[in-house]
Amino acid sequence: MSNLSKLLERWKEDPSFMANVTRWEVLPATEGSYRAFPEFLDRRLGEALQKRGIDNLYSHQAAALEAVQRGENVVVVTPTASGKTLCYNLPVVNAVLNDPQSRALYLFPTKALSQDQVAELRELAGCLELELNAFTYDGDTEPGVRQAIRRSGHIVVTNPDMLHGGILPHHTKWVKLFQNLRYIVIDEMHQYRGVFGSHVANVIRRLKRICRFYGSKPLFILCSATIANPAELARLLIEEPVTAITESGAPRVEKHFIFYNPPVVNPELGLRRSALLETRRLAAELFKGNIQTIIFTRSRIAVEVLLTYLRQGLRSRPGEDSGIRGYRGGYLPRERRAIEEGLRRGTVKAVVSTNALELGIDIGQLEACIITGYPGTVASTWQQAGRAGRRGGVSLALLVANSEPLNQYVVANPDYFFGRSPERALADPNNLIILTNHVRCAAFELPFNEGEPFGGAAIGEILQFLEEEQVLYHSEGRYHWMEDAYPAEEISLRSATRENVIIIDITDPQPIVIGEVDRFSAPMLVHEEAIYMHGGQQYQVEKLDFAEKKAYVRRVEVNYFTDANLAVDLKVLDIFAEDNTLIKRAWGEVRINALVSMFKKIRFHTHENLGYGPVDLPETEMHTTAFWLAFPPESLGGMPPAAVEEGLIGLANLAPQVASFFLMGDPRDLRAVCQVRAPFTGLPTLFLYDNFPGGVGYSQELYRIYREIFRAAREVITRCGCSSGCPSCIGPSHQVGESGKVNALQLLEVILK
Repeated sequence: MSNLSKLLERWKEDPSFMANVTRWEVLPATEGSYRAFPEFLDRRLGEALQKRGIDNLYSHQAAALEAVQRGENVVVVTPTASGKTLCYNLPVVNAVLNDPQSRALYLFPTKALSQDQVAELRELAGCLELELNAFTYDGDTEPGVRQAIRRSGHIVVTNPDMLHGGILPHHTKWVKLFQNLRYIVIDEMHQYRGVFGSHVANVIRRLKRICRFYGSKPLFILCSATIANPAELARLLIEEPVTAITESGAPRVEKHFIFYNPPVVNPELGLRRSALLETRRLAAELFKGNIQTIIFTRSRIAVEVLLTYLRQGLRSRPGEDSGIRGYRGGYLPRERRAIEEGLRRGTVKAVVSTNALELGIDIGQLEACIITGYPGTVASTWQQAGRAGRRGGVSLALLVANSEPLNQYVVANPDYFFGRSPERALADPNNLIILTNHVRCAAFELPFNEGEPFGGAAIGEILQFLEEEQVLYHSEGRYHWMEDAYPAEEISLRSATRENVIIIDITDPQPIVIGEVDRFSAPMLVHEEAIYMHGGQQYQVEKLDFAEKKAYVRRVEVNYFTDANLAVDLKVLDIFAEDNTLIKRAWGEVRINALVSMFKKIRFHTHENLGYGPVDLPETEMHTTAFWLAFPPESLGGMPPAAVEEGLIGLANLAPQVASFFLMGDPRDLRAVCQVRAPFTGLPTLFLYDNFPGGVGYSQELYRIYREIFRAAREVITRCGCSSGCPSCIGPSHQVGESGKVNALQLLEVILK
């Protein structure tokens, strides 16, 4: 019996552990479904696979190869560790064997995935004794290597950001790639949703336009974790017909999936023991059993806090390595590569990570995965759980819930989680701001002809607008770029490097760059006097130079971390749709003014508040879309204004959390504001808005399915055992009032009539 199996048996017999378990699901091992190598596969490739111990293909791999052979675009949707890599590597390598001029472009959402895939390709090429030039081309690629990649790369592995800013604008240097491009591979497709997905769909429009210019028409091979609408999302991204392959033929090892709700420490207030502290305790038991573990947390701060806790709890002899690492965005590339290699070799015993390691990187033979806080979507939860148990034997996925309403809803409704199909992925490529920016980029790359389509978008008015703004010059039926500026450089697909604030350690006489943070998060994370944590080390921010995108920090040892508060004001600009029945329901455009005005200091371990400090940074403005509900007096049944305000505050705390469960968004993708007398409606109003410029479709979907969301919100409140409100439902009673829970339920009854 393995160490993990022994620990699971001990937990089952421990009443104090089982008292907190809301579900212990055992997913049994399953047999695989296999197919022989297809006849069209080059004999040498079949022999190379056999050298690696692969004598047959899984049924979904064979189905993907056959569809590609028929000239179809394909999307493969199977669980983690089901061998999706071969679904695209085999047709690509087969094409290179038959025609050495063939080229392929691989797109991955993270640099770590790109590095991992190149290693996989080179290993396959080594078994073939084939000169296969597979290269990573991203921001970490040495300048001296870039020319060789452009000239002779059979397979160029990159990410959407580099394609957007480093390849498409310089397509004349990539003539050989674009003339011979046979395949475009898009892995981890489910990541391309929301604002990122909206940008990526436009980058693909630009890519296809350049391919047409050079005379190529590549096939697309897309792979995804399980989502509810894979074919729909694939068609939205590539704007072509696509064949969906959703039945997995891969075997599965036995997995124990445990939902764990930390014990209540204050029944009156509904407060539970901290998920971070409970994770620390449970992880320590796994470490003692020498069980290699990955621990996921929701934020960079949580990674560093938990890493600090774990290292303190496992004090080793001076100079001895604890074997525990942190992994998140902001670490420098060399650090990340070393951690990935350590996981594969087994020298790293545990890693605490954000969702940066959620995707399909080969990180060895992990046995256990602890998920600290519900990741926000069913799809992401299964992705993270799939990080353990990739190489056989029993595996563990342990979800430790926190006190947020969404977490409490999930652990209180395990049947809903295990029986529910994953969410629909939403994106809006025709978001006017995003579309206009990419039309600018496309015009820089190649002139536009009058009437030329840009994917499925009509852009005649945008071209005319850019001509009026003297960005484009119209002559003889064509629109030409006329500015000196390089447009892709100004446009971030998410938190691209040029938009980042770099973090400079000035403790020693020679300052060094230790990390980076995106400019939109900088006011929250690296404002002056913030405690920034990196690799378990604390730094105090001495100065944030927002204009120059630099934060200067100094090493410190303090017993607290910091968290900043965001104040928001909202104004309605336009209504796209409305329904004025008992309550007024609408969807439209709004302007958001946001200001980070203060921060609080939170003590390690106890998480008590140690005080506040001001933040002096400029206000930011954003135009986006919102869904709102306004309550006329006759709908409220005589509720006094104070009661309405308490109920609105409670729903504003709860609604974004619950809505994210239905929208496949992070709870931070949606924000809520309530106004007792909104300037626009003149009524008590609850607003939920897309937390992105221009919006990406969340508020429109909310307008459509609002009843389903507010029914779930009512269930969260009624199931919660607190008396007047707590962090697990509508927020603490000091924020929502002593009758906040009753008032929120009363408003929900009005909404759901």
